[in-house]
Amino acid sequence: MSGLAEHLYYKADALMALSTQPRTPQPITATVTAEGRSGVRRIRIRDFQILCDSRADFAGEDLGPSAAEIQLGVLGSCLTDSFLIQAARLGVQLDGVTVSVTGRIEPRAGKPGHEDIPVFPHDIAYSIDIDSPASAETILWLADEVESSCPILNLLRSPQNLRRELRHVGAVMRSAAE
Repeated sequence: MSGLAEHLYYKADALMALSTQPRTPQPITATVTAEGRSGVRRIRIRDFQILCDSRADFAGEDLGPSAAEIQLGVLGSCLTDSFLIQAARLGVQLDGVTVSVTGRIEPRAGKPGHEDIPVFPHDIAYSIDIDSPASAETILWLADEVESSCPILNLLRSPQNLRRELRHVGAVMRSAAE
């Protein structure tokens, strides 16, 4: 056994082990800082770093993908991993999974004459290429399981409550008498 089949074997073992342990919510965090003359954004997650930047035509240095591109990559990564998880859970043999994600972002969005264009990535679509000896019905069943369980897909489909905390550091406070 080698390649993806071996990974699915270990993934099934990990899923089994996790199912016997009490589960508690796990906090996840990311910290992002803008750096230097280029304004490149360094994303720090656990012990990992990702550079995010704008294209040169948008005052960037093109040192990494844009935030919108990373978001599409995050969706594709989560869908791919969800296929692996569900295949391991359900015992479906996969020899390959490739997910392609596309979307649009319009630089004129929200500006006069373009108020109706969303300021966020939109028209998001994804396609999945599955290499498997399983039947078409089994692969469709697997895809349905993925769609109901993929965290990022479901995050994007559902309205979210977001909270903001703004800390203004380095500001000089003036008294009302000044």
